[in-house]
Amino acid sequence: MNTLVAASVLSADFSRLGEEITALAASDIIHLDLMDGHYVPNLSFGYPLVECVRKLTDKPLDAHLMVTNPDAYIDALAKIGVQWISFHQETVYHPHRLIQQIKAHGIKAGLALNPGTPVESISALLPDLDFVLVMSVNPGYSAQSFIPSAIDKIKTLNALRKDVNPSLLIEVDGGISASNSELLISAGADILVSASYIFKSANYTQAINSLKGI
Repeated sequence: MNTLVAASVLSADFSRLGEEITALAASDIIHLDLMDGHYVPNLSFGYPLVECVRKLTDKPLDAHLMVTNPDAYIDALAKIGVQWISFHQETVYHPHRLIQQIKAHGIKAGLALNPGTPVESISALLPDLDFVLVMSVNPGYSAQSFIPSAIDKIKTLNALRKDVNPSLLIEVDGGISASNSELLISAGADILVSASYIFKSANYTQAINSLKGI
């Protein structure tokens, strides 16, 4: 498949959100980072902003739940019309159950891997997942520096999925720019999440296309 770019609105100018979303025409997915100030030391936004984004675009919405109680968010996000949801397995006792809850809504279910979380810890869940979100920064803030060890995780996942779940997608988030996107794609990444690289650029379309190598 062609590489997809998920534009993270965490770095958008919320005072002109409509214009910002319109300017993301070249992106494939809109990425939403929901933070609760507990699982990560930052707050971002909640349902009202997700509802606004849903009204502003027909693109798939990808919600990354950086929260201590992700199971409490699923029904509301499904009602709004989110198509992708990922959560951190450290936040729940029974990740398999939550994956099934997400999929019961017809939503793609993903697990997010922190830099300190090994791929092996989710190996038993790979057959049930639609995607894995590899964090190439520690979650919680935009504009952090890329952590190179993410490359090995992507390669490991790429090798594992061939045997256990060939349709599994690999998404990567954190410190991604045109300088490392080709390396990530070569390692096996299918979806590149970008926030500050896109929103700090003079031309969003050019920035998105540069991530795809266009």
